[in-house]
Amino acid sequence: MAGQDGIIKLKGTLGGITFYKSKDGYLAREKGGIDRKRIANDPAFKRTRENGQEFGTAGKYGKFLRNAIRPILQSASDKRVVSRLLKVLMQIIKTDQVNERGLRNPVDGDLELLKGFEFNSMGALSSSLFTSYIATLDRITGEGEIEIPEMIPNQLISAPTGTTHFKFVSAAAEVDFSQGNSIAVYSSTQEIPWNSNSIPLTTLINNVTPNSTLPLLQVLGIQFFQQINNVFYPLNNGMFNALAVVNIDKT
Repeated sequence: MAGQDGIIKLKGTLGGITFYKSKDGYLAREKGGIDRKRIANDPAFKRTRENGQEFGTAGKYGKFLRNAIRPILQSASDKRVVSRLLKVLMQIIKTDQVNERGLRNPVDGDLELLKGFEFNSMGALSSSLFTSYIATLDRITGEGEIEIPEMIPNQLISAPTGTTHFKFVSAAAEVDFSQGNSIAVYSSTQEIPWNSNSIPLTTLINNVTPNSTLPLLQVLGIQFFQQINNVFYPLNNGMFNALAVVNIDKT
């Protein structure tokens, strides 16, 4: 490391030398970093290669999962959903006791750790819906069902300011993580007034392929609206819509 002398101070890299400003003034140092070919071939970096391969696997699986429910995910996700999902999938990979390091994957791990994952941290289902619900998946028949009990909406649903209506949305999907293919079925209620009038038991049904051998995923969400002149507008462009994984059936 060396200091820069002279009237003109440099920033950037030139001829293998990096020029930069620090709290100690303008400095220069030789460009560092480990050669990519060494990382790819040197036995000393075997663990680094294994970690990189599993990181890539987690990223691929996360993309496949998001694609499976994209139609409702588009209106209920935050800007960090990709990195947050990646973090959970990396944790799941570490539970894989079938494959050796570098080849571990979420499906051979405890995939049920995905249950409860919130796709929108600004509008989590766990802090929007304050009543119990029952989510069931029958792999043999392919029947997926979510039951939400009778309730008074403005007592058991926390809605953002300006809400006049809401609706429940759900999906069930079977995801082939090896090929990236998926089949998903969606359902939703009509727009429901967010007020003190009781609403009856709500049942959302999403049936997938009977006897599927693929991992099954079930999600539940709430979308908020403001009614103006008989038109329902997504509140704040869906910023506070909730969507979470409520069920996982790996095999």
